Amino acid sequence: MLTWMYWTPEVAIFFICVVVMLAGMTVWELRAPTVERKGFLPIATTRGDRLFIGLLAAAYVNLFWLAVTREGANVWPGFAASVVVLLVVMWRG
Repeated sequence: MLTWMYWTPEVAIFFICVVVMLAGMTVWELRAPTVERKGFLPIATTRGDRLFIGLLAAAYVNLFWLAVTREGANVWPGFAASVVVLLVVMWRG
């Protein structure tokens, strides 16, 4: 069933983190509804907007890391950079 994708521990951890973030954001939104605010992003955003933008940015950081490193290189630095980008967008975006 899942043979169409190359499942490595890094890929599994990434998807588990995304699912945990989505579940956490859902609970957070139910307990404390968000209000729009303006950060460094050029639009007013809610927490959900910033999560979506941050996840897209994290995906692009990971793809960039794969593009600039050689085959078989360590992917953890790319993962760490994507987490930093996501946190910056969530906190200051």
